[in-house]
Amino acid sequence: MSSDEIVRKPLRVRDRSSRTLDQRLALRFPRLTAAYIRLIFRLPPRSRFRQAAVRRGSQLSMEAFNRRDLDAVLIGTAPDVEHHPPREWVEVGFVEPCYRGRAGYREYVSSWSDVWGDDLRLEAVEVIDLGDRLMLLGDMPTSGMASGVPITNKFATVSELKEGVTIRVRVYFDQSKALEAVGLPENDRPGSENPEPRA
Repeated sequence: MSSDEIVRKPLRVRDRSSRTLDQRLALRFPRLTAAYIRLIFRLPPRSRFRQAAVRRGSQLSMEAFNRRDLDAVLIGTAPDVEHHPPREWVEVGFVEPCYRGRAGYREYVSSWSDVWGDDLRLEAVEVIDLGDRLMLLGDMPTSGMASGVPITNKFATVSELKEGVTIRVRVYFDQSKALEAVGLPENDRPGSENPEPRA
């Protein structure tokens, strides 16, 4: 994909949130939601409608994670979705290398809470639409339960999509490695300003 087909948008999450009407409808009618997602992702990344949907979906998902509303986090994911935690956490034995399915994701988040407590929250900075993948760049300010020392980590997630539905998520603590993994070396990243999108 050429750099002019990549869309980058700033992203913010609210400190306090609750489940929205569209999230409640998505959970009540999953087949309708899947059809809607497929339609959105048939649009090119520069479509204003797709940009708005990607931005809102990413924001709502992050806010759902921060309040531990895991059903809402998993909207738009395949039933057998794979979650691959940061390599650093796998190497020290905090987590498994891969968690499969929605039950696996819940186990993954539970293992985070065992290490970091319930204060772990994600602060999104940017969403990047690469067509068949979505990338989130953000901050993860937290403190370890044992030490209580505050830590601010950068993180990135790369979600692989099939017809708009997330089938695989990889988490990185090194944003430059995540950018390289999707073919965007840090010194060659497109600027955050994009030309006016097409409708």
